[in-house]
Amino acid sequence: MARRLFCQISPFTYKLSVFKCRTVRRLRDLLGKQHFAKEKQQEALPVLIYKHNSLIRRKLGNTEMWLQENKAANLALSAPKVSGILIRPGEVFSFWKLVGSTTAAKGYKEGVTISNFQTVPSIGGGMCQFTNLIHWMVLHTPLKIVEHHHHDRVDLFPDFNRQVPFGTGTSIVYNYLDYRFRNDSDITYQLIVYVTPTHLCGELRASDELPVKYHIKAENEHFVRQEGEVYRRGQVYRICVDKKTGNELSRELIRDNHAKVMYDPSNLVVLSENITEPDIK
Repeated sequence: MARRLFCQISPFTYKLSVFKCRTVRRLRDLLGKQHFAKEKQQEALPVLIYKHNSLIRRKLGNTEMWLQENKAANLALSAPKVSGILIRPGEVFSFWKLVGSTTAAKGYKEGVTISNFQTVPSIGGGMCQFTNLIHWMVLHTPLKIVEHHHHDRVDLFPDFNRQVPFGTGTSIVYNYLDYRFRNDSDITYQLIVYVTPTHLCGELRASDELPVKYHIKAENEHFVRQEGEVYRRGQVYRICVDKKTGNELSRELIRDNHAKVMYDPSNLVVLSENITEPDIK
């Protein structure tokens, strides 16, 4: 039997571990030299860099739809706390610095969260969809991602109208698993986020045009059986293109997926484990 972690011994040790992690994060931020983005502006910056809409009520395996309804309420509470934020040169965007704790006292409800590779109801659940949206937009800019956590090593849900490549999601836990990016450029960026009855909508805007554009592309996607288990494999690349010439300036591997499928794979096309996998270029 595998040795249990301290946080797994009892509910008390779990709470103690969470308290320690949150305290360490606060101390690091207090003693660090980062300048966090704090200023908001109601007026939108002139240049639209990228926009994306994310369907709020989605089919996620066998999860109950009431959790999706609660997620919609949670997103409606948190979106105004981020919308309009300016990320000036040298500043760091921190999701949790803006949103704060998502507690029942603030009106948050039980939504879907992922714990130990399973979905469980939790107060404030659904915030990962928020950071997923932000991350997807940031990938289309030269902004520097300085903190990003994955729901790693597992594929929890069958694809359902997937719009973005698998593996470009985020995992967050208040406040010690954050989503952060830094503006190392000489222009100012702005995030605008809002909810409609059906979608979480986002715009990433800037004070000036960019000379380049970015494409996110999934390649070599497939399922393979290994040692009796099914895994999702594939790579995700970010390609930078010069706007004037159309020439490809760079091609960056941002994700090499190897995730265990946690749902019924009977409807998938699964390759034999003896098949040679494509080379990563």
